[in-house]
Amino acid sequence: SGFNSIGHMDTMSRGRHQIGHYKEGEEFIQNVFHVLFQIFTGKEKSNLAICWLQYEISKVIQCLQAKKKKKLKAQGRKSKKLAKNFLKAPDNRNNLSLWKLYAYLEWLLGNTDDSRKVFDTALCTAGTGGLKSAQLCSLSLLYAQLEVELLESTEGAVMSRAVHILTKLTENGPYVPYSGQVLPVNVLKARKTYEHALQDYLSKTPVSDQDQVKDTDQLVNLVGCYALFQYLTVGIDAAVLIYTQASEKLEVSGSQKHENTEENFGILNFPTALEAVTLLHTNLLRFHMKISVYPLNPLREALTEALKRYPSNQSLWRSYIHIQRKSHSASKARRFFDSVTRSTNCLEPWLFAIQAEQMRKKLTEKVQRADVGEIHCTIPETGLTNRIVALFEHAVQSENGTHCPLLWRMYLNFMV
Repeated sequence: SGFNSIGHMDTMSRGRHQIGHYKEGEEFIQNVFHVLFQIFTGKEKSNLAICWLQYEISKVIQCLQAKKKKKLKAQGRKSKKLAKNFLKAPDNRNNLSLWKLYAYLEWLLGNTDDSRKVFDTALCTAGTGGLKSAQLCSLSLLYAQLEVELLESTEGAVMSRAVHILTKLTENGPYVPYSGQVLPVNVLKARKTYEHALQDYLSKTPVSDQDQVKDTDQLVNLVGCYALFQYLTVGIDAAVLIYTQASEKLEVSGSQKHENTEENFGILNFPTALEAVTLLHTNLLRFHMKISVYPLNPLREALTEALKRYPSNQSLWRSYIHIQRKSHSASKARRFFDSVTRSTNCLEPWLFAIQAEQMRKKLTEKVQRADVGEIHCTIPETGLTNRIVALFEHAVQSENGTHCPLLWRMYLNFMV
């Protein structure tokens, strides 16, 4: 291919092949993990295990996206073996973050029942921390989110496994696996518990920076669980209301922090909490639009607001491009990209602006060449080509763009 990269460059395609993980790069990364694993002990070793498993999961997701079944099977076997070895270590037996990743891995590989067993086992052994335990909240949230994705519609969702998980989380008792029904009285109690817990979190002031970091993580999980619970038991508007309340509170806290102390390291964590809440909010809106009829505007507004604030968040940009593809007018999106690139130094807005135009170009060519096979159309689409070249030119002239190998490779690739 002319160049050899470590890791992967999954934005480039070469003919029909997507460039995946290179063999040499893959060996290098595995060696790094193996060497470090012998050096670290205790908490650091557990954290490294989490990173390693996340990396394995990223490869599984890549196989899923490329629809390579054979490769997925082999990768799945390797990743599962690694996860099981981690969990056998005495230090990791009660590590909920590792259990969560292992259950997620099983789910991605299509083993839904096995994944549920892992989630249930982890929740049963996790004890009775309830909403006070950040790891338990995080585990329950992922489990409930995956279950919700299986729903065809929100009708009858009150009796679903997801509601059972989110209800059990509030009871502070030992977890009992789902038996097929959820008692209405438990749903009412859970709603009250969530309401009080959220009010407590939003009104309390952290004692130290360390507490604040813990609290913001916990708040994100709590908001996620409560909003998902409201979505399944009441509806989308009730869920959006919770996200709005939490975001407003976090914005106020963040700005107060800024005024009080410039040097406070806790400030760094408020934007990340706000960003995480925004991400949960936009993802829920996207999911709701997939399974029922709902206007596009609330999602578009939420995304544009969030991207002005976090111009380097790739997940938000992906969602934005996804919804813009549905609209026939490109001018609104172009104006938005233009305003964001002017106000920030990060490269993501440039890269996604280019990607959006390239998708549009592909679509136009596809329409123009319909039913005639690979005959090049008589009227070439030069307008879009010129626009993309102009975007590349501006991007590589920016401070960060000049030093970005990916951008140059994309430019060369496009020109070819």
